[in-house]
Amino acid sequence: MTIDCKGEQLILSSDRAIYWQAKKMLIISDLHIGKSAHFRKSGIPVPDSINLTDLQRLTALVAEFNPETLLVTGDMFHNNINSDTNTFMHWRKSFAHLKVVLIKGNHDNLKNEDYDALGIDVYQKELLAAPFRFIHDKPSEVDEYYNISGHIHPGVIIYGKAKQQLKFPCFYFGSDYAILPAFSVFTGLKVLDSKQGDRFYAITPAKVITIKA
Repeated sequence: MTIDCKGEQLILSSDRAIYWQAKKMLIISDLHIGKSAHFRKSGIPVPDSINLTDLQRLTALVAEFNPETLLVTGDMFHNNINSDTNTFMHWRKSFAHLKVVLIKGNHDNLKNEDYDALGIDVYQKELLAAPFRFIHDKPSEVDEYYNISGHIHPGVIIYGKAKQQLKFPCFYFGSDYAILPAFSVFTGLKVLDSKQGDRFYAITPAKVITIKA
């Protein structure tokens, strides 16, 4: 689905990503590389296929849109270097031509030399690319930039005719800021309160659909 946001055309992908065609930029959030390995290290049996599946989806997105830049709005990694990170390292070598930019999130605790070795440009707080500010969590104050963030892992509930409830990840667009869905499938969902004028785009198994607030 293509939407207009502050005069810019953004493609909302059902693979939980935004493509900003004017900048040839693929935008995702909350990839959480290393989360499954972190849980396994703690004795929780989480399959290592989760990390591989996320990277396969990312590969498909790069093939589809052919971006020049991959921008991650925080929590690209989940704490420290582990076996999942090593898998990403092999992925990164396959896309050495791709510029990768990370706005650090609360889980991005790798050392500076680790990011350098992976060919990742790191921004500590935010990246300004008018008309947008890319940031991990929405700022408390509003200015001339429209904020695009992650962190929350937004979801939306769709009610069926038989009163059943289905919960899906979603893109959220409010008056001052947007929130991306978590890219990794190994995350929970937070259903957001809505107000008039808010736009929700639910990611269903078939396609991205608009949900009125």
